[in-house]
Amino acid sequence: MKKVAISACLVGRECRYDGLHNRNDTLLDKLKDCELIEFCPEDNAFGSPRPTMDLVEDGDSIKAISNKTNQDLSFAIEGYAKKFFDNHPDIELFIGKDRSPSCGVCSARVYDTNKDLQRLDGTGLMAQEAKDRGIECFDAEVYLER
Repeated sequence: MKKVAISACLVGRECRYDGLHNRNDTLLDKLKDCELIEFCPEDNAFGSPRPTMDLVEDGDSIKAISNKTNQDLSFAIEGYAKKFFDNHPDIELFIGKDRSPSCGVCSARVYDTNKDLQRLDGTGLMAQEAKDRGIECFDAEVYLER
């Protein structure tokens, strides 16, 4: 059975920044023959609900910056991602929530240090860890179009 890492909000866990979920029954039906392994680095590190964050590019690095405190939240997300994939080395597919600064595969908004939007095709910090490990990765919306 194929092991799939999936954003927990997509399976109905109320872990979005606003304490709600993004359950996607069409996606879940498409994955019915897979073993789903849920993740949510933001809920794990900061709880739900929580202040929003954005990806901010500063030189060669991209950081997750809190919109409330301007604090760099990257360490907690990246640490969670590394531990998650170390604990699940047999994951074959990663499906992230579109536009998420943690889970978006190719749809996260990226800003400069002045918070001016630079692009709409960024990769969230957890999705980047999956890509770096050679795992096949999709945003949920893109996966449904396949």
